Amino acid sequence: MEQSKPNQEYEAQPTKQIFILSGQSNMAGRGGVIRLHNKLKQWDGVVPPECAPDPCRIFRFTSHLNWEVAREPLHHDIDTKKTCGVGPGMSFANAVKERVAGILGLVPCAVGGTAIKEWERGAHLYDNMIKRARAAVHHDGGGEIKAVLWYQGESDTSSQHDADCYKAKMEELIHNVRFDLNLPNLPIIQVAIASGDGKYMEKIREAQKSIEMENVVCVDAIGLELKEDNLHLTTEAQVKLGQMLAEAYLANFAC
Repeated sequence: MEQSKPNQEYEAQPTKQIFILSGQSNMAGRGGVIRLHNKLKQWDGVVPPECAPDPCRIFRFTSHLNWEVAREPLHHDIDTKKTCGVGPGMSFANAVKERVAGILGLVPCAVGGTAIKEWERGAHLYDNMIKRARAAVHHDGGGEIKAVLWYQGESDTSSQHDADCYKAKMEELIHNVRFDLNLPNLPIIQVAIASGDGKYMEKIREAQKSIEMENVVCVDAIGLELKEDNLHLTTEAQVKLGQMLAEAYLANFAC
């Protein structure tokens, strides 16, 4: 009896342009996540057209270190202790694909509720991000890491000490990622936060916007609509943010 062939979708994918998605909950995506009467949360399942899957062009790297067609929610098997919904990754990829050729590979790494100190070299989150990035480059046809998209900082707005240390820790993170991936000029597109503890939120934002390292750009989330929790971006805001990140990448780094 003839053996069945593996799904062609996953066979010998061409070299990919790889983007690392990292940070905390607003990168992992909470768009469309609703609270039920029993206080549990679930995603409403609504996928805007800007976030639609593209089985020919956009793939995601799973928690098992395999490529598959990218679909919302991108972080469902990464940020496993929370309910994930729409984030900026799919709208980013769909916007970028209109201007660049080839396959796009998204590597979700964000975990909700995490502070910058939890992303230090040697910590689980950082080490897992580097592991996933390296594996993505070499798996199933290989690829090239084009940028890191970073959205984090809300968890550092509650303490003056954390806010005071944020800029130095973020600069150290950028240095370490570039060193450990052997990509000294790796583009970093970070998001200036739009929510958090009001007491030190502006200090974190100032730190984010004041980083002056080569190939580091900042996209400002202020003005994007927040959900009722006043912390997470709505689905519509996530779509817009993804497009803003795409504009920043295309304007600054796309060849």
